[in-house]
Amino acid sequence: MSPIIKQISKFIVVGVVNTGIDFAILNALMFSMKIYSGKWLILFNSISFTAAVINSYFMNKYWTFKAQNTEDSKAKQFSQFLIISVIGISINDAIVYALATFTSPLFGLSAQMWTNAAKIIATLASMAWNFIGYKFIVFKPKTLDI
Repeated sequence: MSPIIKQISKFIVVGVVNTGIDFAILNALMFSMKIYSGKWLILFNSISFTAAVINSYFMNKYWTFKAQNTEDSKAKQFSQFLIISVIGISINDAIVYALATFTSPLFGLSAQMWTNAAKIIATLASMAWNFIGYKFIVFKPKTLDI
């Protein structure tokens, strides 16, 4: 298996774990508060996404990109990770908020299921952004191994 396919495969596994964390926390917050749209959804989504991102940092750093011997300082690397992740969460929040708040549920879905559908779309978009940012900015190898 080529190195890039192996790396993308690991990133997908990490993404599945993080998506589980993200969806579990988001649904627990929505269910407990009975809120499925509007401004509070941004807070709930930000909390759930942040928990997943913290897990993502460690799994991607040590397993996907194996960046423990990076030349960059840990503080610089983590700050780059946060910047990429903040952009990722902004993409994710915007999509979830817009679809859940300004679009009525389609296909006979309940409000909660519609918000989860929006979250799937948002996750795919932010995952693409995060992979590119993590690979080429945060955990970039000494030589480019595409």
